[in-house]
Amino acid sequence: MQALSPSNPFSHLRPSLPRRPAIATRVVRCIYRSDLVNFPNGIGTNRADWQSSCAILKASSKVISHEDKPTEGGGTDHVAAVNGHNSATDLNLVPIDSSKSSTPAAPQPPKPLTITDLSPAPMHGSQLRVAYQGVPGAYSEAAAGKAYPNCEAIPCDQFEVAFQAVEIWIADRAVLPVENSLGGSIHRNYDLLLRHRLHIVGEVQLPVHHCLLALPGARKELLSRVISHPQALAQCEHTLMKLCPQAAREAVDDTAGAAEYIAANDLRDTAAIASSRAADLYGLQVLAEGIQDDSSNVTRFVMLAREPIIPRTDRPFKTSIVFAHDKGTSVLFKVLSAFAFRNISLTKIESRPHRSSPIRLVDDANVGTAKHFEYLFYIDFEASLAEVRAQNALAEVQEFTSFLRVLGSYPMDMTPWSPSSSKVDH
Repeated sequence: MQALSPSNPFSHLRPSLPRRPAIATRVVRCIYRSDLVNFPNGIGTNRADWQSSCAILKASSKVISHEDKPTEGGGTDHVAAVNGHNSATDLNLVPIDSSKSSTPAAPQPPKPLTITDLSPAPMHGSQLRVAYQGVPGAYSEAAAGKAYPNCEAIPCDQFEVAFQAVEIWIADRAVLPVENSLGGSIHRNYDLLLRHRLHIVGEVQLPVHHCLLALPGARKELLSRVISHPQALAQCEHTLMKLCPQAAREAVDDTAGAAEYIAANDLRDTAAIASSRAADLYGLQVLAEGIQDDSSNVTRFVMLAREPIIPRTDRPFKTSIVFAHDKGTSVLFKVLSAFAFRNISLTKIESRPHRSSPIRLVDDANVGTAKHFEYLFYIDFEASLAEVRAQNALAEVQEFTSFLRVLGSYPMDMTPWSPSSSKVDH
């Protein structure tokens, strides 16, 4: 491409004066725009076309020399075309006034990082995609909404799929229930935490309010079965004996899925235990509310991400670890003492079989060969990994363990909650 100097058609009318040497006072700058509305004669719809044109422009027209100021309308109208396109229009050449930029500005030093730069993503989660197990109306969906309001909730048919959705970038977070105040730990999900390499980045505690749902017009005394998740059935066992003792219990994958199944198959003699939101979504009638046996029914969920968050000390944090103890006596006691001596409170301890080596053989001359079961231990403690006492505790724990992994250090859920009031119609 050849750069042309702006010409003046009235130059022959001027007095003949000595000409000054041409001075480089005009450069062009290429601006990339992807919107073709403001870019009617665009050089292409991709960035490669733009880069190619800029390279040609830079090589052949870095400087445009002229004798006087260009005519009104800008000298860029006379710049030659690039790849068959009008460069002035297509590349949006912007003149730079050399009088204002004769002295280059001093380079600015990089801005130092602040605590905001190291903070986790905003809690509002407006741009997050959160995977959960179940269908719309599940309690896991409600937990995702509590943790990240306005997020895009992605239903998954299994917990394993929710993990994989985050690992392959379909989702940004996964919400996983790990324990319930009445039903205890959800062992399957503890095993998944170890099998996958996701990190715990938060927790949320969700009060659970179970409802008995059926098709409109159904009556409790005419029900032949009640279907729901096994945990929900166990949490409502005593109440169900009072409401519909004749109905059989049948376990399904999730609570909202049970409500969806009844609506889809028009089952008049079947009821589901699910949330009131599930009733609204699937057009069911609420036969009874608050049917859980204990009003203090809370499920704890953890949020998982591909990368851990930076631990902090400006708010209460919780840390989750998993370890396998080494051979020796009183190893578990020594591990727990590492936290007790530093006044670190434990909120959870759970043991699961060590699948890679579930049995350890011990030779003893007096009793023969003994078989000891090997376990992995999951521990939650109230401290941030940014605290020196937590770092020292884990350094001591590592001395007595053959395997140690930090699952995450994350903010504790400090939101207050009140027990649900039972609304069962006996």
